[in-house]
Order: sequence, then C-alpha cells, then structure tokens
Amino acid sequence: MTTATQTVREIALESPSSIRVFEKLGIDYCCGGRKPLADACMEGDLDIDAVLAALQSSNNIHSAVEVNWGTMSLESLIEHIVSTHHVYVKQELPRLATLAEKVVARHGETTPQLFVLKSTVAQLDAELTHHLSKEEMVLFPYIVSLEVALSTGGDMPASCFGTVANPIAMMTQEHDAAGALLTDLRRLSNGFVPPEGACPTYHAFYDGLREFEQDLHQHIHLENNILFPRAIALENAAG
Repeated sequence: MTTATQTVREIALESPSSIRVFEKLGIDYCCGGRKPLADACMEGDLDIDAVLAALQSSNNIHSAVEVNWGTMSLESLIEHIVSTHHVYVKQELPRLATLAEKVVARHGETTPQLFVLKSTVAQLDAELTHHLSKEEMVLFPYIVSLEVALSTGGDMPASCFGTVANPIAMMTQEHDAAGALLTDLRRLSNGFVPPEGACPTYHAFYDGLREFEQDLHQHIHLENNILFPRAIALENAAG
C-alpha cells in the first residue's frame, strides 16, 4: 500500500505503473524523486488523497504486465537503456533542433522566448551527447564486466576511477543538470502548450519536447534509481 510518507523514488521502484501517474501530474520521480510524496504533492498543489487513489488504481490495472527492472541482469538492463533511451536521445535531439530552427525563423520576431528554447535544446544536446558517450564507453562496460566477474568467479575488472561510485556520482550530477534544462524547456514553452493558432511545425516542436521530457525522465529513473544502486551494491559485495 502506497503511503504519503514514502519518497516518490521508492514508489516508482515498487510500482512501475506509478510512473504513468507521475508523468500525468508533473511529479518528478527521477532527479527530484528523493522527497516524500506528500511534499511533492504540496509543491505541485495536488490533493494527496486523490494522488494516492490514482496510484492505487494504476497499480491495479497495470501490475500484471509491468517489467521488473530490478530483477533482470545488469547487462540486460544496460542493453535496454542503450537500445531504447540512448538511441532515442541521439535521434530525437537533432530533430528537435531542426524544428526549433524552423519555428524561430517563422515566429522568433514576435516570440523572443523561442530563441532561448532553441539555445536550451542545443545545450541539452551538447551535454547529453558527451554524457551518453561516457556511459557507453566507460561506465557501462565496467558494470557489465563486474557482473560477469562475480557470476563466473573471474578476475575483477580494472578501472581508472577507483570505486564505481565515483563515475556514478558524476553521471548523477549530469542527470540533475539535464533535469534542470528540462524544467527550463517546460517553463519557456508554457508547459509545452503552443499559442492559439500556432502552425503545425510549432505544434510538432512542442509535442516533441513533451515526449522527450517523458522519455528522459524514464531514462534517468532506470539509471539513478535502479542501475546505479545495484552496481554499487554489486561492487560492495565483491569486497
């Protein structure tokens, strides 16, 4: 039974179906998920009882079909993150940049915040491109090698960063920075709601930003709340 004193992160881990509710209500379950649900509802001016009821209803409907990411191998989880979320980021950010360019060219003179939206998308692209590369080239291969070594009794993998907690701390900080840029995008776009009479490209841009936010929230949740804690625990178990 979900309670108001549980953190948003804990609820998302225990009941993946809750993520649908959090996304709909605008409750941050990844970077800002460390706060109790009651506090998150208060900050969002949401009725706690209504939120708890929505969480219970979602759990009843979806619990039988949810993937339990906490029990699959770390290698399988990493393969899912890379093939689903990393690929999406690499494909979607260039598309959003192109849409931003078109919308600014058409509407920038009358809507100055579009220039800021465009530059924020570019900043997010630059930061995430570097971030994903570090994960795919350094951190993720080490985690997979660590898991293989422990399961087979082989030699522990060598690293240039000491404990795995060090690069994880850096990746988590970069997730927080990406989350802050998402918050800026939501604010600058009025919650991804285009102005009345906006052209189809305008709508496509804002719809793309909304979908990107949802995907990145799920992406960061899988890493911050599931992959990273399990990797640290695995390394600790190895002594």
